[in-house]
Amino acid sequence: MRTLLLFGDSNTHGTMPMPDLGFSGRFDRDERWSGRLQKLLPDWEVIAEGHPGRTTVHDDPVEGAHRNGLSVLPALLESHRPVDVVLVMLGTNDLKERFSVNACDIALSLERLVRMILSSAAGPGNAAPGVLLVAPPPIIEVGCLAGMFAGGAAKSRALTAEIKAAAARVGVPFLDAGQVVKVSPIDGIHYDAEANPALAQAFAAAIRTHFPG
Repeated sequence: MRTLLLFGDSNTHGTMPMPDLGFSGRFDRDERWSGRLQKLLPDWEVIAEGHPGRTTVHDDPVEGAHRNGLSVLPALLESHRPVDVVLVMLGTNDLKERFSVNACDIALSLERLVRMILSSAAGPGNAAPGVLLVAPPPIIEVGCLAGMFAGGAAKSRALTAEIKAAAARVGVPFLDAGQVVKVSPIDGIHYDAEANPALAQAFAAAIRTHFPG
């Protein structure tokens, strides 16, 4: 059985759209796209490593340095090795106003993460895992998270093309999640329930296509 590691943020964690900042709802395990993906890929072990607030390479001065994806990735690769494929879907939290980074820099940060995976020995036989790089859908500035992500919507609309270019530079497959799902109008960041089966189907198809075994 091969191993698929899902490296992401709250939308990999299964966080529900937030009506207020104190909300902590999470979709049930079988309802999350990660749980559905496991059922669609019975010959894979699907490991969901989604951390709400996770950034690509930034220590978060408000929510904590432990949300830095670059810092935790080596440990995750080692703890789950051998890892055949890593699905990377990050970048949304980098759009927070506090980080002051543009779409190009977010894509370059994702490229750095992918290069770390490709230079690791975390795959079978001490080889590198494969990578599927995913561009998250554009956000909208609405609801309780609008202030936190002020100015992020415009940057997010430029992000897909930048991430696609980054995937080409490092030679890994790319998927545009914005062609599959949209963010919820409740908070503009997270996905409604109907996004889960759509994402699971899209990711399953991409894994079968690019990593047939």
